Amino acid sequence: MGTAIAAALRPIPIPKLNVLRHDPVAQSFTLLRLTFTIAPILFGIDKFAEVMISDWPKYLASEFNDIIPGSGQDAMYIVGGVEIVAGLVVAFVPRFGGFLVAAWLAGIIVSLLLVGGYGDIALRDFGLLLAALTLARLATVFPRGTADPRHSY
Repeated sequence: MGTAIAAALRPIPIPKLNVLRHDPVAQSFTLLRLTFTIAPILFGIDKFAEVMISDWPKYLASEFNDIIPGSGQDAMYIVGGVEIVAGLVVAFVPRFGGFLVAAWLAGIIVSLLLVGGYGDIALRDFGLLLAALTLARLATVFPRGTADPRHSY
C-alpha cells in the first residue's frame, strides 16, 4: 500500500519535444497539465490582487462562509491560497493534482448553485472538473520512475 501511494505521488517529468510532436496522448496530457497548473495559480493570485474580478466573495455561498472563519474576503484569501497550492501540485504530481483540482471544482460548483444565478459558470466548471479527471487518468500512462516502453521521456 505504501509503495502505491509513493508511486502516485512521484513527480512526472514533462514529455520530451520529440514525443510531444508525434504523440497525441502526450500532447493532451501536457495541455491539460499546463491548463490546470496555470489557471488555478492565476485565479488564486487574483483572490489577492482582484484584477480579473473585484468582488470574489459574491461567489461564496453563505453556507460555506458560515463555516469558514472570518469574513467572505478572508475566505477568498484562503481559497486563493488553496488554488495556488493546487496548481503547484498539478505541476509536479498531476496524478494526484488532477483529483485535487476536480474535488476543488466540485466545491465551487456546489457554492455557485447554492448562491444561485451562476448556473452557467457552474456548468463551465463541471466541464473543467471532467477535464481535471481526464488529466488524472492520462497521468497514469506516464512513467513512474521507469521508462515506459511506448515512449521516450
